[in-house]
Amino acid sequence: MSRFKRAGQGGSLAGFKTETTETTVPSGLLKAARKSGQLNLSGRGLKEVPKEVYRLNVDPPLEAQQNVSFAESDRWWEQTDLTKLLLSSNQLTQLSDDIRLLPALMTLDLHDNQMSSLPSALGELQELHELRLSHNQLTALPVEVYSLNKLCSMTLQQNRLESLPEELGQLENLTQLDLSNNLLKDLPSSLGRLTSLQKLTLSHNKLSALPDSVAQLKNLKLLDCSNNQLTVISVSLSEMLALEQLYLRHNKLRALPKLPAPALKELYVGNNHIEKLEAEQLSCLKAISLLELRDNKIQTLPEQISTLSTLTRLDLTNNDLSTLPASISLLPDLKVLLLEGNPLRGIRRDLLTKGTNELLKYLRGRIKEEPDQAEEQQTAMTLPSQARVNVHNIKTLKLLDYSDKQAADVPEELFDAAADTTVTSVNFSKNQLTSIPPRNNQLTDLPSEMKDLTKLRSVTLIYNRFKSFPQVLYDIVSLETVLLGTNQVNGVDPHRLMKLINLSTLDLSNNDLLNVPPELGLCSSLRCLSLEGNPFRAPRAAIVARGTDAVMEYLRGRIPT
Repeated sequence: MSRFKRAGQGGSLAGFKTETTETTVPSGLLKAARKSGQLNLSGRGLKEVPKEVYRLNVDPPLEAQQNVSFAESDRWWEQTDLTKLLLSSNQLTQLSDDIRLLPALMTLDLHDNQMSSLPSALGELQELHELRLSHNQLTALPVEVYSLNKLCSMTLQQNRLESLPEELGQLENLTQLDLSNNLLKDLPSSLGRLTSLQKLTLSHNKLSALPDSVAQLKNLKLLDCSNNQLTVISVSLSEMLALEQLYLRHNKLRALPKLPAPALKELYVGNNHIEKLEAEQLSCLKAISLLELRDNKIQTLPEQISTLSTLTRLDLTNNDLSTLPASISLLPDLKVLLLEGNPLRGIRRDLLTKGTNELLKYLRGRIKEEPDQAEEQQTAMTLPSQARVNVHNIKTLKLLDYSDKQAADVPEELFDAAADTTVTSVNFSKNQLTSIPPRNNQLTDLPSEMKDLTKLRSVTLIYNRFKSFPQVLYDIVSLETVLLGTNQVNGVDPHRLMKLINLSTLDLSNNDLLNVPPELGLCSSLRCLSLEGNPFRAPRAAIVARGTDAVMEYLRGRIPT
């Protein structure tokens, strides 16, 4: 009823008054916001938030003040409270205390403005779930913000924060916190109270150490501490039972951290000062799939590297390796081994250019093994379709078929039989494969049956002939790594990629991409995106060279509002 009373306060002559001041927000947007509960004012060059935005759910619309009749669908008194307000990419320098007039807000987006402070009234938005404050000039947050106990996501990257108060620990429902690109030298011990955190980004700060309390983050899956001044990593991180991805690039580490975190799948320690790998450091990595050690000073690899049975990608680019242990060829799942920029001796340069498979094959040849037991020979009654290799299908149907075997890998003789044939179809369905066999170098498509590989984590399809992203891969939600480099791929569907919530590494280098869809920047799980060697003009080569974070930020900034 209070809204009806306010409508009558204009008096009987309200309908004849002429207003000369024009609102900076189109009335149609305000009208739509009253119905939807969402208002998008991003990228409008606003220097301040118009008063009518704050009072959207307080004052009746202009039409009501002028006694204009309403159709049944335009009954303003049945309006929806505003729950989502987007004010990004404007020129805002401050926010009014009137923000308290929007107590139902669940999402407030203020990123990419010029704000150096925030009002304490933000603490009254107790329904707030998501607060986006990145790319501003904030040096601190009002202490009242830390009382927003429903807050799940807070992004503060690219500000001027030098410290955080102990009150940070009150935000116990936070699942995502981004503090990257600030001036932080340390973190409060209360950080450990954020036990709901799943993603914590601390890159590009001035941290020399992490608080011991970080070990209490039992649900944290991703921790990014790249581009800091860390010299050592506390063993307490091994207590983070859910940790899957750890980024320590561009620090001052001299040794690989000893981290027996049972779920750790990806460890990035490139661009440090590591000179030696110890066997005990490697033996801790029970679940490791991707290990990045590039741009260090490593001189030797221990034989115990062969104990990393789950390893699929090992990056040793730009180190000081002169030899390789032959035992590295025994890694059952290793698909990508990067060695460029090492002074290797005893291995021909042309062999290194032939790729991982040929190199591992060469190294296996250097290992003296006990001869395997001879396989039972086929009897005279064996039919072609029952044979281990169906030559008829390969030669006549151009089909490489090894399905319904419940096998963990595909035999080498199958590929040998297809070596001189242009295979167009492959069927490896109904097996127990955890990755794509590497020796398929003429592939143009993948069978739809692959969607049944519900445990598939890694797909390596480099040096093939794919002209588009294989459709079936969009349906395999378990995928963590997709390597499609050096093909002819001319496009990807970012909306379908977003559904691959585990995808962290995507290699699309050396393809035929004429453009990169901005929505690709919304694939929040991606931590390593390779786009080099494509003919697109944007993003520019200088941005691509700065790495995945720079590319993703560039793409997000070009999503139409």
